[in-house]
Amino acid sequence: MRVTVLGAGTMGAGIAQAAATAGHDVALRDVEESYVEEGLDRIDDTLSEGVERGKVDPEARDAALDRITGVTDLAAAADGADLVIEAVPEDMDLKREVLGDVEGHVHADAVLASNTSALSVTELASALDRPERLLGLHFFNPVHLMGLVEVVVAERTDETTLETARGFVESLGKTAVEVRDSPGFASSRLGVALGAEAIRMYESGVAGVADIDAAMELGYNHPMGPLKLTDVIGLDVRLDVLEHLREELGERFRPPQALKRKVRAGKLGKKTGEGFYVWEDGEAVRPADGTGGGDAASAGDGAEGPR
Repeated sequence: MRVTVLGAGTMGAGIAQAAATAGHDVALRDVEESYVEEGLDRIDDTLSEGVERGKVDPEARDAALDRITGVTDLAAAADGADLVIEAVPEDMDLKREVLGDVEGHVHADAVLASNTSALSVTELASALDRPERLLGLHFFNPVHLMGLVEVVVAERTDETTLETARGFVESLGKTAVEVRDSPGFASSRLGVALGAEAIRMYESGVAGVADIDAAMELGYNHPMGPLKLTDVIGLDVRLDVLEHLREELGERFRPPQALKRKVRAGKLGKKTGEGFYVWEDGEAVRPADGTGGGDAASAGDGAEGPR
């Protein structure tokens, strides 16, 4: 299968890597050459780290890299694609524009997919001449480690599109969870509900950051506590999802004030170096509120959540 990934950021690069590792030919496209190069470098770094850890054979790394072509031209990226996965930022207008543009460059049987974590796939499909060939393929970060892909069936998604998507997810060695297109789908809706309640507990003084996370990591066997996971996802991303769900589903998804304050201050989590934790070299080193840490602050390392 020839796969085109639109957007060379964290998720786009991860999806491209997973597809190439599974043996698919991949075009990774972004609007500027520097973005494409950053995405390709990220893939190379991840695969090389896998080699160093003995998880990836050097030959498999080289073969995967050879299967990925980085491009900026949309027509060239879409040429011959059997599956196009949009992985641009979570903005409805931007996603509709990108999907509408790429539809004009793919063959009639090509399947289109969005990696959106919360936006309506049915609304995204309304920008297309053939909305029946669009669905959601919601991957989780880091893509190469996470075993789940949420397959989101829009109102007009046809069976052929769905079968192609199922086969692609299976080819990656991942599990497809099929959900109906509804606000937040299954994973984002449940994830932000837990994360928002953890933030409310923190801001009301129920417990410190590390202790709240430890309660879920050690008490419920979660691989990562909800506050650290919020940092990994990005506080701005989590805020956007909560505001979207509040509009769609009501006040139970009202964003906590502590989350809003941190976003306004530019404390967006791992990507900015501080959120609910302080991050150094990609690792959470201590809670930003100064309340201890130790094993509780690091127990969830190695598993990250949705975009």
